Amino acid sequence: MKNTEEIFQLLKENFKDLNFELKTDLPVDNFIICNPLEIDKISRYLHDNPELNFDSLINLSGVDEIKNNQLSVYYHLESTSLKHKLVLKVITDRNKPEIATVTDIWKGANWHEREAYDLFGIKFLNHPDLRRILMPYDWEAGYPLRKDYENPEFYHGMKVPY
Repeated sequence: MKNTEEIFQLLKENFKDLNFELKTDLPVDNFIICNPLEIDKISRYLHDNPELNFDSLINLSGVDEIKNNQLSVYYHLESTSLKHKLVLKVITDRNKPEIATVTDIWKGANWHEREAYDLFGIKFLNHPDLRRILMPYDWEAGYPLRKDYENPEFYHGMKVPY
């Protein structure tokens, strides 16, 4: 069983050309910040390495960090056989939010990524079916979980009750 610090060192050794940051000073689980356009390669390594065997994506969630003009995605991973967990974070610009998909590594990421796309506007590059999952298909009034979102007054000519 490996802890976050040990996994951080493995990532730095195996991805020498990438920058990683280990966050241990917050009142949440320790996490590793990774490059959003390389998260697929990093995830493949974490999944396929027998020392790590992160075979389960527990959760993938978007977060609006409006004060930094950024959007983030957190990945909660688990190795069901080795009994260890890991949290990864990627940060992207809110004006062009693009992150590599991890759907070919964990099939369950499909709907999680679609939800983050639908509610935050995060584009997951190379996603096999990136379309709305919660909002109506013709929705054009923004992304409801962004902190600067304003509810539309009307939708298809009908007053929205708020």
